[in-house]
Amino acid sequence: MSAFGYLLISIVSEVFASSMLKLTNGFKRLLPTIGVVVGYGTAFYFLSLTLQSLAIGTAYAIWAGLGTALTAIVGVLFYKEYFSVKKLAGIAMIIAGVVVLNLAGGGH
Repeated sequence: MSAFGYLLISIVSEVFASSMLKLTNGFKRLLPTIGVVVGYGTAFYFLSLTLQSLAIGTAYAIWAGLGTALTAIVGVLFYKEYFSVKKLAGIAMIIAGVVVLNLAGGGH
């Protein structure tokens, strides 16, 4: 699998884990807590595989940026959190920042 495939798995796992945090009720609910632990464990494992091929700055920028944007979208879709033009602009700026970092290069 390619580094970007590993990175995608890592991002999805991190978004899942972050989304489960809201359901743990302070880690008092077992199944969501297990989801958090498995999700973050999977995310960091696949991020470590990604770093074998991609520069850490590039990989982490993509991981953190897309993870943040997707987690905000999950909050709106599944937790009925408020969505505004300002939130949309923030998500767009995060994604734009990731694109700029990738265009800047940095190699391996």
